[in-house]
Amino acid sequence: MRNIYKVLASQYDPLGFILLYTTRAKVLVQRLWDKRRDWDDPLLPLDLLQAWNSWEEELQSLPSINLPRCYEPKQVDRSNVIREVHVFCDASEKAYGSVAYMRTEDSNGKLHLSFIMARSRVAPKQLHSMPRLELCAAVTGAQLAKLLEKELTLKIDKTTLWTDSTTVLTWLQSESCRFKVFVGTRVAEIQELTNCQAWRYVDSARNPADDITRGKTLQDLAKPNRWSQGPPFLLQDLEQWPVMPHTGTEEDTAELRKSAFCGHTSVSPNPQGSDEIQCTTWKELLEVTTRELHGAASQGGDPKAEDYREAEAHIFRRIQQECFPDELRLLKAGKAVGTSSRLLTLAPELDDTRELIRVGGRLRRAENLDYATAHPIVLDPTHHFTRLQIKDYDSRLCHPGPERVFAEMRRTFWILRGREAIRRFQHSCTDCRRWKSRPVVPKMADLPAARQRLCKPVFYSTGTDCFGPFQVKLGRRLEKRWGIIFKCLTTRAVHLDILNNLSTDSFLMAFRRFIARRGHPLRYSRTKERTSVEEKESCTKHSRIYPQTCRHSLQGKAQPVAEEVLRTVFIEVEGILNSKPLGYVSSDVTDLDPVTPNLLLMGRLDGSLPQVVYPESEILCKRQWRHSQVLSDHFWSSYIRHYLPSLQVRQKWHTSPADLKENVVVMLVDPSYQELSGLSVGSLKFILVQTGMLGPQKSR
Repeated sequence: MRNIYKVLASQYDPLGFILLYTTRAKVLVQRLWDKRRDWDDPLLPLDLLQAWNSWEEELQSLPSINLPRCYEPKQVDRSNVIREVHVFCDASEKAYGSVAYMRTEDSNGKLHLSFIMARSRVAPKQLHSMPRLELCAAVTGAQLAKLLEKELTLKIDKTTLWTDSTTVLTWLQSESCRFKVFVGTRVAEIQELTNCQAWRYVDSARNPADDITRGKTLQDLAKPNRWSQGPPFLLQDLEQWPVMPHTGTEEDTAELRKSAFCGHTSVSPNPQGSDEIQCTTWKELLEVTTRELHGAASQGGDPKAEDYREAEAHIFRRIQQECFPDELRLLKAGKAVGTSSRLLTLAPELDDTRELIRVGGRLRRAENLDYATAHPIVLDPTHHFTRLQIKDYDSRLCHPGPERVFAEMRRTFWILRGREAIRRFQHSCTDCRRWKSRPVVPKMADLPAARQRLCKPVFYSTGTDCFGPFQVKLGRRLEKRWGIIFKCLTTRAVHLDILNNLSTDSFLMAFRRFIARRGHPLRYSRTKERTSVEEKESCTKHSRIYPQTCRHSLQGKAQPVAEEVLRTVFIEVEGILNSKPLGYVSSDVTDLDPVTPNLLLMGRLDGSLPQVVYPESEILCKRQWRHSQVLSDHFWSSYIRHYLPSLQVRQKWHTSPADLKENVVVMLVDPSYQELSGLSVGSLKFILVQTGMLGPQKSR
């Protein structure tokens, strides 16, 4: 067996031109595996061994096989030709396969045929009917057509597929769901890969794929034949091509799924109660029922209370007649309900006054207990009128929890599975859902582009905010000063400055100082037509920054200080914040230093530390500007390796809520009544007063 596989695998035939020869060997190998054998078993069946030796002797004729690689002659004008691909399929009890040819028609009307590609498969050991094997061959043909459509670089004007099985053609014109799994899956695959209108019938005598199932020797393949040159009828006019036989073909019912009846039975509502069914509230239902029962009598005046009580009893009787007909019939006859009844555990009894089924229960001897409470009326939870009763109680009790509604209704009614019915109603009640709903928090968004300006200067993307005021002492008077913070959205570096007031001029002066020290932020555009104020406004495309971090660093004494002291404190706070680690700080001294904004601003972790000395191997040149570039590159490399990956995790809002649909109850939250994620300037001022940094302001 090992030698057989070695010889068979040595025949490299990617186009399948000698499939007529190699398929014979595949069939022999399949027969050799009928019994369990070892790879080196010498005791092979004599007849199969002789057949293999005969097949192997034919390999001497392999050099005589020639295949022209051009699809059309050289003299054909390729600018105006019509190319068609024709795929033929056939199957037998031993093997099945398909072969493709290209039919080319030049501008002069001359036709040329050429071999493209072929495929073959050995029939499975499990016995299948011939229509099934023909269908498997059609699957290989559809796959081959799809492969050529994808891989050929030439323009293909039309693709036609041929089979000699009328049963397969009938299957392909039907829906795949009608057939059993084996046929249905293959029909669905063929219909997906090809157009059903592209399949045609060809008789076996003119089908070149029939040679795959019969096999040929290499000596026969070396001679001119229809396998290498294509079927002759493709060189004729379309009128002379094979057509579907006119004899009627009966459908193979053995491959059809068993039919099953699927019906729906519905009972139309009682026309007399159509108005009641349309009622949406218990009050409307009661009014409609009262009019139906006492319409003529009430024309002279409004209905009385007794009329409404009678209408209410009529509604309860109708519920029980529709939901408990057997129990009502047995109780009227003076018999007990059946053992399979839903009311068996309630020991039901009939109210002789109004003919209503009530709970018998175990509370007959209770003192000072109303009759309706000891023997409530039994109701079915699925009835429309029962749901209206639940809705009425829920509305009158101002939409409380289900237990409150259940307890109130239990005093008069016994609804089967009452808690579940009330919960089901409140789940669909708009008002209940509005009072009990909570805001849906969307999934945390991705980091904006401003947070990821890698390898850019510090403060390339900047956010700004103001905070304060702070009292400073000028001589013998007290004045107010405000703080302004500029924050780099990428490196988290901060720049603090003092504002004399909250005017536009004061801000623009602080902004000019910021640009002079830190550089222009992103998107700064300058035009001649703009004034200086407009120029500043064009580059202040900043995000709002809540200065809660500065608040913790500015805690101190409450008494006013000199302006120079306040300015010094601001700069020191700026240094503290810029030396704050951006990520996790390891307690191991052998680990790398944490990433801080000062690494990019000053080239070192802290301003109090000495200047970092880098080895000569890390310095590109002795020029200072290149040395600073090395320091910047080191910062960004450390930033990307140690801090940037920590931003991947969504700390909250991990899931995305379902999209809003029509008729879904939503609750709109007013941000002014919610706690903000950051601190406003007023909140910062209040905290500074509480912590002692700012003293209580005196009214002037």
